[in-house]
Amino acid sequence: MKRPARLQSAQSSEWVAKFQGKNIVKSYAKWFGVDLLSSIIELRLLGVPIELDRENQIRETLTQKAKAKAAQKKAKKQRETDELYTDSDDTFAFIAGYTSAGFPYGTTWEELGETPPWIEDESL
Repeated sequence: MKRPARLQSAQSSEWVAKFQGKNIVKSYAKWFGVDLLSSIIELRLLGVPIELDRENQIRETLTQKAKAKAAQKKAKKQRETDELYTDSDDTFAFIAGYTSAGFPYGTTWEELGETPPWIEDESL
């Protein structure tokens, strides 16, 4: 449902006038299937006073959630890279084995003409 239809529905059903809960912003967002910021905008259009502090608090919360989600995604990608390249390091793309002295041998990234995927390219 688009905004004009939601506003019309809220007005015709007197949703705001009949609301008896504690958190009108969250309830509106859940009832009409919108995010919290859209809920604030639409409630203001319906004449409900929403404090600017409340809006800023919601914005900050959403920003923190987005940062946390990005950090989780980055950590997951790092774990997957670590699991994928268990027989690799910064020098060797594939470690075939180790000498009796404990030094690795195998195919290097340079021989393949590549750089390790976990090293970010500074030229970009």
